Amino acid sequence: MRDLRVAVVGGGLAGLAAALECVDAGATVTLFEARRRLGGATFSVRRNGYWLDNGQHVALRCCTSYRAFLRRLGVERHLEIQPRLKIPVLDRDGRLAVLARDALPAPLHLGRTLLRYRHLSFGERLAAVRAARALQALDPDDVRLDGRTFASWLRAHGQSERTITALWNLIALPTLNLDAQEASLLPAVKVFRTGLLDESDACDVGVPRIPLQHLHGDAAAAALHARRARIELGAEVKRVEPDGDGLRLDVGGAQETADAVVLAVPHFALPPLLPEGVVDPAAMAGLGTSPIVNVHLHFDRRVLFEPFAAALDSPVQWLFDRTSPSEVETGQLVSVSLSGAEQELAETQERIVERVRPALERLLPGARSATVLDASVTKEPRATFRASPGTAALRPGTRTGIAGLFLAGAWTDTGWPATMEGAVRSGVAAAQAALVQPQGSAHALAPSVEAAA
Repeated sequence: MRDLRVAVVGGGLAGLAAALECVDAGATVTLFEARRRLGGATFSVRRNGYWLDNGQHVALRCCTSYRAFLRRLGVERHLEIQPRLKIPVLDRDGRLAVLARDALPAPLHLGRTLLRYRHLSFGERLAAVRAARALQALDPDDVRLDGRTFASWLRAHGQSERTITALWNLIALPTLNLDAQEASLLPAVKVFRTGLLDESDACDVGVPRIPLQHLHGDAAAAALHARRARIELGAEVKRVEPDGDGLRLDVGGAQETADAVVLAVPHFALPPLLPEGVVDPAAMAGLGTSPIVNVHLHFDRRVLFEPFAAALDSPVQWLFDRTSPSEVETGQLVSVSLSGAEQELAETQERIVERVRPALERLLPGARSATVLDASVTKEPRATFRASPGTAALRPGTRTGIAGLFLAGAWTDTGWPATMEGAVRSGVAAAQAALVQPQGSAHALAPSVEAAA
């Protein structure tokens, strides 16, 4: 009996996780990626002798599938996770407050830091504690929560506009890639319950210590090659259709066949690949997109004295010290991450830098006398789907109506927002479905032990 032949279309985190899962289970795997690199929306480029990540991606300790993926690639040590949550928060004039957890069990681990959070009045802090308790009572699997915005729920639970901006949106905006005013309550509940409230150490932040290209794409290529998977770069799949007992792929005019196919492409790219009726084009369009923009400023000296910080009342949202991970030899590289960046997406690099640089000088006194050696901007116009109310019903599951064809991507119905964790979970789920096809394929295999655990 020949091995199960699995084709994975798309070399982002979902596709890489699917390919790794399948090849570890003994399948014959071919990975097709239209670009000349792996990593999808997490990659790095070389500029002026150092590396720039296209966007600043972080993970929390609760991102167990993503961390297991890094472990399988042999690079988990390069994700530096805080021993205990600590987020410095600067207002526009550089005044500091800290959000941190203590040693108490959840949800008490955050009570003290909320009550001491100086960017809010004491009354707003008390109200925030009450809202956190109410949030913990909500079910992240209750799809009825997808009918309203996170901000509307917060207002109904006594949260001032200042509290929404200075506390809740600090977490909601970067994790949902959408402002709380527009984001659905459903994924917000998932973020705050799983990431902050249910387990005391779930919220500890992990930041990559090496370029994303090395952490994901390059490491995955090495791991898949070592497992004898076939990787085809610059190979754009145009169509996937049933073909007898299997599936046929049109790869730039050439024909490939497989027993199972995992389609791990962006949702907006999916409908043209498939026969009519397999996915709903209106649903894919309805998921929309939300951009991320990053601004990278190379200073001639150190100006940021924390690994990262959040900012309030500023064009800056989050800022990161990326000097060592980017292999910068002199000065300091500060990367500013802007989520839900519709305004910046339409602006020139020069205009974005003109606004961000003086904002950084207000936040960081040392930046006022420092020289900017280099400035650049990276944009991901369609970084994630738009997690607004009503989108939960538009996210398809792993299985399709075609035997042997499965979907993966952070936009699928993972129960998570569009994060690296969601992408990896989707890839593993699609691979496991492909390995144990319910139509009784003679080639069905067992998922790998680690992933099944």
